[in-house]
Amino acid sequence: MEGNYYKEPLELKDFGSHCSLSEMDDFDLTRALEKPRQLKIERKRSFDERSMSELSTGYARHDSVLDMAHTPGSRSIVDTPLSYARNSFEPHPMVAEAWEALRRSMVFFRGQPVGTIAAYDHASEEVLNYDQVFVRDFVPSALAFLMNGEPDIVKNFLLKTLQLQGWEKRVDRFKLGEGVMPASFKVLHDPIRKTDTIIADFGESAIGRVAPVDSGFWWIILLRAYTKSTGDLTLSETPECQKGMRLILSLCLSEGFDTFPTLLCADGCSMVDRRMGVYGYPIEIQALFFMALRSALSMLKPDDEGREFIERIVKRLHALSFHMRNYFWLDFQQLNDIYRYKTEEYSHTAVNKFNVMPDSIPDWVFDFMPHRGGYFVGNVSPARMDFRWFSLGNCVSILSSLATPDQSMAIMDLLEHRWEELVGEMPLKICYPCIEGHEWRIVTGCDPKNTRWSYHNGGSWPVLLWTLTAACIKTGRPQIARRAIDLIESRLHRDCWPEYYDGKQGRYVGKQARKFQTWSIAGYLVAKMMLEDPSHIGMISLEEDKQMKPVIKRSASWTC
Repeated sequence: MEGNYYKEPLELKDFGSHCSLSEMDDFDLTRALEKPRQLKIERKRSFDERSMSELSTGYARHDSVLDMAHTPGSRSIVDTPLSYARNSFEPHPMVAEAWEALRRSMVFFRGQPVGTIAAYDHASEEVLNYDQVFVRDFVPSALAFLMNGEPDIVKNFLLKTLQLQGWEKRVDRFKLGEGVMPASFKVLHDPIRKTDTIIADFGESAIGRVAPVDSGFWWIILLRAYTKSTGDLTLSETPECQKGMRLILSLCLSEGFDTFPTLLCADGCSMVDRRMGVYGYPIEIQALFFMALRSALSMLKPDDEGREFIERIVKRLHALSFHMRNYFWLDFQQLNDIYRYKTEEYSHTAVNKFNVMPDSIPDWVFDFMPHRGGYFVGNVSPARMDFRWFSLGNCVSILSSLATPDQSMAIMDLLEHRWEELVGEMPLKICYPCIEGHEWRIVTGCDPKNTRWSYHNGGSWPVLLWTLTAACIKTGRPQIARRAIDLIESRLHRDCWPEYYDGKQGRYVGKQARKFQTWSIAGYLVAKMMLEDPSHIGMISLEEDKQMKPVIKRSASWTC
């Protein structure tokens, strides 16, 4: 590693990913938590005018309830009667239990909270890595703390993972890219020596040994959420955070042989972290990639180093949005067009640009697709179109405005039309449909955890409730989120907050699901607080870029 990444007294030289962070005098968290410089944000204004015409009034309610510029220092107290009375909410008994469980999962480093463990299931015989702080898992926890006016743990987490990024990362004898963020980290306490040690995992210990592509994107998105929520620009403007963003961007904006603006990825590099046939250009990664680029664009300084990245981001965003909106989008008309595709077309005039064979369209799609509605398919690459529905990728597409306003409405139409298939008795299906039989054996490698309608193979994940709720609020359909929350509240606490549910309708607690799964708990809290105060969506939502698409009016189906 070249030189010192951080200011004195911190010195990072050649640390392998197997090394621990213990004796080093890392970021002084107490010093980092000094009162931040506050940015006064007027209602209905973005905190940064550079952010691609961000925060237009396309979906915003006229009474500013959905004001995307979240007021700094605002606090959503889940047990405050006034807050509930104002929004006609009754506090549910699950809320207090959820907060208690979330706080029980908190991890401390040198006396400061730095994250939450994945699960607090002491009844499980195999701990594996569920006692670690995962970057992607902590996001809903972070949002819950931000919405509740507790930003310190989020700031500590951002600083700590940023420092871990500076480690030299090796898997066997191969060195990973400098900007790779860890998948997770663990804090080891030594009560005798009274020392705390951090051990990070960049994929070298993960099942399948796959580095997390999504960790860096979630880090950038969370940094923006922290900035929007607190109005504190001092963190994102530090040289360390600026360099951290540039390192992540360097990895995903590098030029190579690929002819597509999408990001080429391996299986297991995202929330779907086991082999599930999502290699190539999975929708989840593309949506997070788009959202991270837009988030970084709003925070990068236009100095000598940042200006080049800003220019590259703008070019990539235009190419990526065009590609995704045209080639990944599927609705009734597009399905009919693909059904009539000609193959072996050559030259720039080709209609079937990826040479997708119409016979490869699975039978279930024809019955699944309603006349009104649509979604982004799971994957598109040469001669291959994965028609599966993936919920996280589609919800993030709405939140990031990768989906146009019309496409966002169509995704919600599809959810309403196919409620039983995509939601069932426990929100929300991670993907639909499942794969089974011979296809399951080939695609998953006979993975016993990913049998049909289980885990990532069509299982139902309560954590996805928060992304669904945010998408519902943004598109003006909170009644859909309320219906999903009602389903959660009928079972989740009684079942001890499991990681996932099995079955075609999501009726059964997952066969290997951990109990007291932290992001199941946090996802519920975030969904409740967003419905209580929809302005919270501002920290995680990005509005349509006016230069790319005209703004349309929000759905008339909004009901209070």
